[in-house]
Amino acid sequence: MLLSVAIPVYNEAASLPKLVSVLRQVLSDMGCDYEVIFVNDGSTDGSLQVLREGAGSDHRIKVLSFGRNFGHQAAITAGLDFAQGDAVVVMDADLQDPPELLPEMVELFKKGFDVVSAQRITRHGDTFFKRGTASLFYWVMRRMVDERLVAEVGDFRLFSRAALLAIRSFREQHRFMRGVVAWIGLKEAVVPFERQARTAGATKYSLSKMVKFAWTAISSFSALPLRLSLPLGALLTGAGVAYFVYSVYVALVEKTAVPGWTSLVCLQVMFSGATLMAVGLLGDYVARIYEEVKRRPLYVVTDTINVAANASEGNRAVVLASRELPVAQAKMSVGRF
Repeated sequence: MLLSVAIPVYNEAASLPKLVSVLRQVLSDMGCDYEVIFVNDGSTDGSLQVLREGAGSDHRIKVLSFGRNFGHQAAITAGLDFAQGDAVVVMDADLQDPPELLPEMVELFKKGFDVVSAQRITRHGDTFFKRGTASLFYWVMRRMVDERLVAEVGDFRLFSRAALLAIRSFREQHRFMRGVVAWIGLKEAVVPFERQARTAGATKYSLSKMVKFAWTAISSFSALPLRLSLPLGALLTGAGVAYFVYSVYVALVEKTAVPGWTSLVCLQVMFSGATLMAVGLLGDYVARIYEEVKRRPLYVVTDTINVAANASEGNRAVVLASRELPVAQAKMSVGRF
């Protein structure tokens, strides 16, 4: 069998040499044919140079390079598009996804599972805030969006060829790969592991990026935020009606009504805030529709190493050139629309 390993890379020059060394050792010990596809997601450090050196000494190491940073989910998509294996593993480049888990994942694949997911039972090196927000994220997603999502399972997964072909058919602009896997509902096995601290470098997910990722996950697979605006509006409307009744009672029965601005301002702020929030939610969904109907490519590959010009099977993707071809023969491949 041919095993493909797809790895998105963004400014991981410090950890790549060790990752390549460990991967080669693990994959060689497994005794199967393999390819490792690194997707350089617009790195600004020396990551691309490290990858070029590795690919130059081993044709099984393949490199896709984006002209700019398209994001982690787009890089995963590109790796899956170019993977040629009977099974494909997606993992990160910081060694927090241990390559030593690959043999166990492949064994489960051979037993008939289409998806083998690695589940974090500990998160060494993560702050209390990071662990807490991660737990909250999975709780919200499972309770309110899709109960099929497995808690503490990230993008470290193995896919069968059948699962890969199914995933490739999802080409939406705003991507949440974990949700795609859960939505498809293929036969899945879970392998627990202890997630270690990063080998080198710092996390590329700032608080703002984590919030954006969480919002993309929720809004891409659920209209829950829009639906919540309805009961919230009903609640505020009920509060307004109750205050109206109270005001009439005070004015006509107790005859003690004193003109005041505090209650008026509070009510105005409440109703205006609720209205603007509902309009903002609606606007965000409309903006996503607008971005989808333009059907722009999900990513643009500007450079490849050890990759055949026609290797990609994905649509909504652009491949500008291949190092295996003379520049004059570089082939531009635009995805199907």
